[in-house]
Amino acid sequence: MNWILLIIAGLFEVAFAACLGKAKESTGNETTYWYIGFLICLAISMYLLVKVSQELPIGTAYAVWTGIGAVGTVLVGIFVFKEPATFWRLFFISTLIISIVGLKFVAN
Repeated sequence: MNWILLIIAGLFEVAFAACLGKAKESTGNETTYWYIGFLICLAISMYLLVKVSQELPIGTAYAVWTGIGAVGTVLVGIFVFKEPATFWRLFFISTLIISIVGLKFVAN
């Protein structure tokens, strides 16, 4: 169950990063709404990270949380914000995914 919560926490990290990107593109009240979404996603993500770190090793939990956030944010950048999907960018994101899966297998 902790691993599921950790994945959800990572997805909320992606969401708060996406909210920042959308806030940058918006104007007026819409910007405020994106910042409110950022704060809500940030709070949920941090709460879940704290909760799972009580059971999982903090080094593993934090590395997986940031890894999910990094991979997800790059994918959101590519698909939503039309950032470039170069070979090297995708290559290094792939190595990050492999590392996250590896941490899952070696965690106690």
